[in-house]
Amino acid sequence: MEAKKSKNADLENKRSLFFQIGLILTLIAVFMAFEYKSYDPYATRVYIRELDNTPDQFIEVTVQKKELPPIPHTPNFPIAIVDNTVEVDDEPIIDVNAGDATEIPDFQPRLPEEAPIIDNTPVTVPEIDPEFPGGLAKMVAFLSDNIKYPEMARQTGIQGIVHLNFVVEPDGRISNVTVLRGIGGGCDEEAVRVVQSMPNWKPGMQFNRKVRVSFNLPVRFTLYH
Repeated sequence: MEAKKSKNADLENKRSLFFQIGLILTLIAVFMAFEYKSYDPYATRVYIRELDNTPDQFIEVTVQKKELPPIPHTPNFPIAIVDNTVEVDDEPIIDVNAGDATEIPDFQPRLPEEAPIIDNTPVTVPEIDPEFPGGLAKMVAFLSDNIKYPEMARQTGIQGIVHLNFVVEPDGRISNVTVLRGIGGGCDEEAVRVVQSMPNWKPGMQFNRKVRVSFNLPVRFTLYH
């Protein structure tokens, strides 16, 4: 007995439908393949910032043009025309009367004597520095032995450094003792008094001659409890 397929079980009738579905799926797969973007985690990313199209603002500086003063009028003077054909003797003409024999002494102009220029400005950096008798250690000992701590500064607890300036003269004397920066309480005056009482120093030298030298000296006042 021959077996027959029913119309519902026969797939030949649905062949065109399956073909259309397969074609649609194929087109979708191709479209997705073109639209798919792969990202490399190690790739360099470039960020583009949108530029601001706002024009730059400038501050306008107005310069006032100065009017130039009028050019003064120069009067036109007549020009004297000299005839170059006339010979002129450049040598001075001296008329000497032979009958008058007069001896003319030699003229020797007297030149003014130039006074020597002496610069009394103290030198700050001489070739050879001035020196206290015996050196720096002797100067420190002299200051320590002669400076007396002022009672006012002692009672009020004032201590610090008094900065002095003085000039060592060419003969070694100390002059022009001034306080550059003081601390008060009588310490400034005491430091000036002791420096003025210093013995003569060995003077400074500049260009093989003794000169005035400016010298700075800090004097420290310290209280010990």
